[in-house]
Amino acid sequence: MLELTFVTDPVLRRLRERAARGDRDAADQLVELAGERGDLEELRGLADLGYRDATDQLVELAAERGDTAELRRLADRGSRDAADVLVELEEERDDDAE
Repeated sequence: MLELTFVTDPVLRRLRERAARGDRDAADQLVELAGERGDLEELRGLADLGYRDATDQLVELAAERGDTAELRRLADRGSRDAADVLVELEEERDDDAE
């Protein structure tokens, strides 16, 4: 496993190349690293390649940040989890308004 606190650009570049070729282990490492860094762009790219873990991580980060725009984008792309989080946030907002 890679040390998460220090990863060089060449290592990231190789992981990205491997993930783009369908290497699940490389994609898993990238998802973990991007999640640690809060790197939404990296996660979006991996999600666009079809890596479900990246979408899950995006939903989690967007929920933590209250980023409804990102959650809507993910829901529009078919993420049921993002849609569920949006409903929960709306319900919380309605409860706070009362």
